[in-house]
Amino acid sequence: MIVCYAHGDGLGHLTRLRAFLHTVGRTDEVALWSPSPFAADPRVTGGLRAVPDASGADELIVDAFPAGLKGELRRTTTPAVHLARLLRWDRYLPLLPADPPRFGRTYVLEPLADAHRAYLETVSDEIVELELTDPPAPEPEPLTGWLIMHSGPDAELLELVAYARDMAAMEGVRPRFTLAAPRRPAGLPADVGHRAVYPAWPLARHADRTVTAAGFNTVRQLAPWRDRHRVLPFPRTLDDQYARAARLRSTSGTGPRSARP
Repeated sequence: MIVCYAHGDGLGHLTRLRAFLHTVGRTDEVALWSPSPFAADPRVTGGLRAVPDASGADELIVDAFPAGLKGELRRTTTPAVHLARLLRWDRYLPLLPADPPRFGRTYVLEPLADAHRAYLETVSDEIVELELTDPPAPEPEPLTGWLIMHSGPDAELLELVAYARDMAAMEGVRPRFTLAAPRRPAGLPADVGHRAVYPAWPLARHADRTVTAAGFNTVRQLAPWRDRHRVLPFPRTLDDQYARAARLRSTSGTGPRSARP
């Protein structure tokens, strides 16, 4: 049995693990070790069952944090694989235990800070670059106008809505706004529609513009429509959305931009 370690807030870890399993074609018995409330949503997990820990695992897949969210993972005899994405490495480094996990293979899913990658080279037998592909998703009902997409807290949902409305006002346009989020936040303006759809990224196919945070999955999923994508990074303890947004801006020309430095 494969156990996937997916600790952290929001949908990101679960979405990334589903994409990884689909990309590499893993069809073994897979279970999720995750405290996320989204782990109970079959749309998100694809029906993968949840387990409280990694006991009995034949293989462990560790997402994002090489020694766990709080540095709680230790080296064991269980074969392990790591999925590496951008971290605020200076913040994570002090969490590393004296006996961190060792990985037979680390998949690098986006460019990392030099120190982060250098560390992974010391604990990995092999490092492989991998571009993820999501599982097939049903075609949602098309929308018109601007899409605002996020799974974070209500305050961030409302900030993204305000950012999109300010942007439209500056450009002298009056699009129809739709928020795609797991819930309708209190205080959402009455003229902003809401869809609790997962996955939400297919909606961007028809949107005139999509406004999001700068999370790993969102940036990756919206790459085909980069010229119509705008990002507003939010502060995270360990994920570096600002660095990801800056990199996206530097490689996109007139594409996505950030409202923050």
